[in-house]
Amino acid sequence: MKHHLRGNPAPHRLNITPQGAGWTHTSLTVLELPPGGTHTLPTADSEWIVLPLRGACTVAIDGQTFELHGRASPFTATTDFAYAPRDAQLTLTTAHGGRFALPGARCERRLAARYRPASGIPVELRGSGPCSRQVNNFAAADTFECDRLIAVEVLTPGGNWSSYPPHKHDEEHPGEESALEEIYYYEISEAHGTPGLGYQRVTPSGPDHRTDVLAEVRTGDAVLIPDGWHGPSIAAPGHDMYYLNVMAGPGAERRWLIRDHPEHAWIRDSWPDQPVDPRLPLYPAGDPR
Repeated sequence: MKHHLRGNPAPHRLNITPQGAGWTHTSLTVLELPPGGTHTLPTADSEWIVLPLRGACTVAIDGQTFELHGRASPFTATTDFAYAPRDAQLTLTTAHGGRFALPGARCERRLAARYRPASGIPVELRGSGPCSRQVNNFAAADTFECDRLIAVEVLTPGGNWSSYPPHKHDEEHPGEESALEEIYYYEISEAHGTPGLGYQRVTPSGPDHRTDVLAEVRTGDAVLIPDGWHGPSIAAPGHDMYYLNVMAGPGAERRWLIRDHPEHAWIRDSWPDQPVDPRLPLYPAGDPR
């Protein structure tokens, strides 16, 4: 498996499928569409979310139409989104152009197509001090119903470490750890006209889990994490980091249960003694309009 993927030229900046990734559940398509652009997707055996990264769009799903107001960028606001079930036809159209993420997961149940406004997205501040970050829990396991798909957005101020302490979810231990494949998709803010960068680390978690990655990531990149301790995600000073986490797995319960790396788990105990980074939240919960 190739773990670090570079974004492609438009329109398909990324097209990650279970077949291409070499795993069983998790997908992500990132589209860059011009004014008047359209994209049609037969959902087949997977459920999908249409998540605007930049711009607005109209989403048609089997006769239902949802107007997504979107946002200027992931660094400016939460966004509304639409959910498409398996065995449906999805068509995305954008009048003014934009960039759109479609996280997906193979699933069994066929749920209803739905719309969620930006005002309904829970925003969480996680960690403290240099480990402070913002999490937009738009499709977390306990905030939005899906069959298999789990997806959240994380915003890390420049200079901070995120996805820390390193953690894993590559084995099924009921009540303790979920087995979940994971995609990280990145966008990094510019500063003084200079494109941003960050770093992602993944280390092996056992004899059968040998993923080992140290990647310099830039806007449009993705890192595939089939297993292993993942973290930190490091934002370069002056460049805020955004990443979209897309997860799915075979467990009977749709839950995000993790184990911290035993050598670094102590860092959580230090958080109550440090203030949350005052730059957070980068923006509050709510409708950007």
